[in-house]
Amino acid sequence: MPFKFVAGFIFILFAWNLTAQDLPQKLPLDLKSTVYQNTVGFDGTHISKEEVLKHLEFLSSDALLGRRTGEPGNIEARNYIVDYFLSKGLEVLLQPFSFERRGSTYDAVNVITTIKGTENPDQYIAITAHYDHVGVGKPIAGDSIYNGADDNASGTAALMVMANYFKENPPKNSLIFLALDAEELGLQGAKYFVENKGDQNILLNINMDMISRNDTNEIYVAGTRFTTSLKNYFDAIPKDKLPIKVSLGHDGLDGKSNWTTQSDHFHFYRNNIPFLYFGVQDHDDYHKPSDTFDKIPQDFYHNVVQFIANTIADLDSKL
Repeated sequence: MPFKFVAGFIFILFAWNLTAQDLPQKLPLDLKSTVYQNTVGFDGTHISKEEVLKHLEFLSSDALLGRRTGEPGNIEARNYIVDYFLSKGLEVLLQPFSFERRGSTYDAVNVITTIKGTENPDQYIAITAHYDHVGVGKPIAGDSIYNGADDNASGTAALMVMANYFKENPPKNSLIFLALDAEELGLQGAKYFVENKGDQNILLNINMDMISRNDTNEIYVAGTRFTTSLKNYFDAIPKDKLPIKVSLGHDGLDGKSNWTTQSDHFHFYRNNIPFLYFGVQDHDDYHKPSDTFDKIPQDFYHNVVQFIANTIADLDSKL
């Protein structure tokens, strides 16, 4: 998650946020969650804790050297994602693109796999997570590899196992799973995808960026401010049946930092596509070499992944 931008980019995003209006109503107004109404705890989707942790551990390992866009560790991470999708019988589309930033030219690649819907194949839910991080940098306590376990190996590993789950359990609407590149360099992967999506009818973006660490067992969902039906959906969840705390906010009205512009969902939002952004609040290891796998509270992370997967499945059934 790139909270620090060059001055010009900060101004553009701030100006956009000041003028933002509610998104066009594309989703049913009576959208309400039902997946937790008659069960205690998690039911519905079944995501393997061991598998998602295995992917997170590899993606955040020293061997990948912080996954900076265009560098060998980033390419290795990309190949790992592609190989996993192919091993599960998923078709993979690579979307290469180039951009300039601070006088340098970068070559980047988005990894895309699509699962066609059984009833509405021409309607899409776009599920996103960026796989890049900031690479090797200034040493802190003798460590110069910025592993990015929470940011965002956590979201990428979740994306991978969810794609496999929904291949085995076909959705009603088509699901596009996007492992996006160059988020840390200005949300470039999301920008390129949205600007080149053609006439795809994307109903909703679900973005995962930093979903694995919180001392109070809390995950935030941003974006419901802009789409009333999505707020209604989460308000209908009986909170006492969740093993995690799910809070709405960080979208400009609650006095907290506004995350609307802070990750890949921004480019869906600015193109009038409703979004849900799942993320935790900053922690002391954000953008430091100490953002490592051993700091991940494994039960919390698995519960968050399961909750997001259940949300996708339940929303898909209602659209």
